[in-house]
Amino acid sequence: MTEISPVAPATALPLAGRRGLILGVANDHSIAWGCAQVARAQGASLVMSCLNEKARTHVQPLADAVQAPLLDCNVETPGDLDRLVQAAVEHLGGLDFVIHSIAWAPLAELRGRVIDSSAEGFARAMTVSCHSFAELAKACEPYLSADAALMTMSYLGADEAIPNYGLMGPVKAALESMVRYLAAELGPKGVRVHAISPGPMPTRAASGLQDFDALMATARTESPLRRLVTLEEVGSLAAFLAGPGGRGMTGQTLFVDGGFHVVR
Repeated sequence: MTEISPVAPATALPLAGRRGLILGVANDHSIAWGCAQVARAQGASLVMSCLNEKARTHVQPLADAVQAPLLDCNVETPGDLDRLVQAAVEHLGGLDFVIHSIAWAPLAELRGRVIDSSAEGFARAMTVSCHSFAELAKACEPYLSADAALMTMSYLGADEAIPNYGLMGPVKAALESMVRYLAAELGPKGVRVHAISPGPMPTRAASGLQDFDALMATARTESPLRRLVTLEEVGSLAAFLAGPGGRGMTGQTLFVDGGFHVVR
């Protein structure tokens, strides 16, 4: 008969004792910041990353608020991911969850037709937004606990041709496929891998999309919940996946979009 682990006392914080690395905080509107706030509130110890010194001006006060060391990391710079992971492990002693919230494409490519995209622009978008997740997983693998969770951020445009989402659609589709393969490869070690797919939110990354206000307006009027989701709601899903409640799940894309994906 399979033993069932004892349930933690109701008074215990869900992520007490859990150690997390969160990449991609740009400002207080970042999805990564929403994840950091909820994880810290639920008891996790964190290390956070931002792109560079320019971003640090906006992110350092946030990192201080959740008592997290803040490190620079540009995934296009050789060795940066490895240095980030090593520093995080030195500080935390290991990793129980990792949140990858990084996406980028050249603006000209993002606002043009996919059919017109250049090989160079497509490759850079894939490197930053997709392959960096595989690189991150590889760098973290030796330090992951037996029930660790890796998460990345996707969008409905991976499944459907969303107006003005352009090049990021194929890139996010590749990212969701990456999640499934990493889940299969790391599952025997107990490591879980997921993509979280939030609805449209007014983040810095989304500001580069054409007619983004119209996309948000559509989500408000057509989603079953008739509203946009919040950073806290995305962070709460990430915290659930990082904690004991998500231990039996892996390889999924989980929507937190007010139900918009079911009425498209």
